[in-house]
Amino acid sequence: MSVNVKGAPPNMAAASARLLASTLTSRDVTSALLEDTDPEVVSRWPETRSLAMIGGGGVCGRLLRASVSRWPRCWVAFEGRRSSSRAGGGGTASVFDRTMKKRQKEWAGSGRDPRKYDYLREEVGSRVADRVYDVARTFPLALEIGAGRGHIAQHLSKDTVERLFLTDISETALRHNVGGEMRCHALAADEEFLPFRENSFHLVVSSMSLHWVNDLPAALRQIHDVLKADGVFIGAMAGGETLYELRCSLQLAETEREGGLSPRVSPLTAVADLGNLLGQAGFNMLTVDIDEVQVYYPGIVELMTDLQGMGESNCAWNRRSMLHRDTILAAGAVYKEMYGNEDGSLPATFDVLYMIGWKPHHSQAKAAKRGSASVSFGDLSKINQNHNT
Repeated sequence: MSVNVKGAPPNMAAASARLLASTLTSRDVTSALLEDTDPEVVSRWPETRSLAMIGGGGVCGRLLRASVSRWPRCWVAFEGRRSSSRAGGGGTASVFDRTMKKRQKEWAGSGRDPRKYDYLREEVGSRVADRVYDVARTFPLALEIGAGRGHIAQHLSKDTVERLFLTDISETALRHNVGGEMRCHALAADEEFLPFRENSFHLVVSSMSLHWVNDLPAALRQIHDVLKADGVFIGAMAGGETLYELRCSLQLAETEREGGLSPRVSPLTAVADLGNLLGQAGFNMLTVDIDEVQVYYPGIVELMTDLQGMGESNCAWNRRSMLHRDTILAAGAVYKEMYGNEDGSLPATFDVLYMIGWKPHHSQAKAAKRGSASVSFGDLSKINQNHNT
């Protein structure tokens, strides 16, 4: 297997994987950040989803184990809030089965060598960290959403981020978090329901996680709310024409073998829509760009196995639960015929959308008023001529 990265910045040296011990209790930083809109959930939060350092033993290890043993009680409270939107009330229609996505990520993180499938996440995480370094400031408190095993945190330094909170829907991934140089605190939380107070963080980052949320505009609004004024959100998500080779091959094979097709690849956000969504969420000074990452596989089975190992299997509600063997073989043949390379490898294209948005503040630069320009674009050629003479 090989990875071909187009237009990527050089890889950053991985930060220290050691996690520093912390003695924070659930009554200081935790109670200061958790929102109080749901008293029943928040009252149980310190003991069900305690903030704790992952890694070392002692108090931190005991806190994590206590969190895991009592997790289902608190999870049920949020499960009810999700199911109401799918039932058809006034909420947004649910596209993805978040419970299934949690199971997929838990299964992916429980393998013998889960880091074997982290090559794409680590590459994208390093690129997000590069964008953090481009902001010339130190962030006292930051949040990583959908952190997994800390694919962004491991590339950050304590000189840039002093304290980092890691959240993910999968506790297994958080337990195997490699962290970074800074003080890291882990909290099992769903990306769709951030349990933090408003104006809490100076920086929010996310990598390869937001493409699985059901209501992306609402998720962006929550990110905007937890940021302090003049705080910045830097994120990356799969979008555009990601895995178009696999999608097309499966559609053709399924139509030929089974007389119809089903959505085998989840719907994704277009790059043209992302800027509008960020603006609607309240961000300004927006930056949106796209990178294309190509990974080469020996065959279609290896590609699908790696997607499963990443926890990136399809979890749409309208998915089919089974893919027939004949359809897989036919899709592999179509894939090789249409997209295969001369050496027999199959390319898989991932379109990664990067976004940067700032929470408004009076100190930020503002656009000049319309009609205030003192020079016309039509006079630019004259200025150049005068300079040459």
